[in-house]
Amino acid sequence: MPRRLLQLFAGLVTFAFGESLIIQARLGVMSWDVLHQGLTNHLGLTIGRWSIIVGALVLLLWIPMRERPGLGTVGNVIVIGPTLDLFLHWVPATTSMGWRVAMLLVGIFINGVATAAYIGARLGSGPRDGLMTGLVRLTRWPVGWIRTAIELSVVVVGYLLGGNLNVGTVLFVLTIGPIVHVFLPRLIIREPATAP
Repeated sequence: MPRRLLQLFAGLVTFAFGESLIIQARLGVMSWDVLHQGLTNHLGLTIGRWSIIVGALVLLLWIPMRERPGLGTVGNVIVIGPTLDLFLHWVPATTSMGWRVAMLLVGIFINGVATAAYIGARLGSGPRDGLMTGLVRLTRWPVGWIRTAIELSVVVVGYLLGGNLNVGTVLFVLTIGPIVHVFLPRLIIREPATAP
């Protein structure tokens, strides 16, 4: 359990850090942040606060899929948003295109690994990831396909609300699913084998 808790919260905080890199790169934000920005444009609040609100609303979609929330679910909702707002104050934006591209690419990779880490802790996935794992279980489609379909759907809604859509968003949508697909099997903490 200590390792699982450490992996969970390290994954959540690292996810927020990667997310801040992507935002500060200013080459397009993560798909869910396109939605959060659109909501910010219309209703105010910070991206981090909308992350909390939207995460709580997505939990309602778990009901028909019979997904079970856990400590990781609650942690995702209450840790990522405030930590993201904090990192956005610490991570500087830059005008150098080389640094912006590097921040974007590193941020996307960090998000994929961090997502696999906190899901792999098996303490309950985040609201958005529970939606993904629930759909994978129901459809038996590969996790990469499901994740990409969810990300594309959110981008469209966010863009229609006026969120920032750019090349970085497209790159995130196309690569986050495959990154999670590669790292999730490596980061799942399995139950120890019991003696017969």
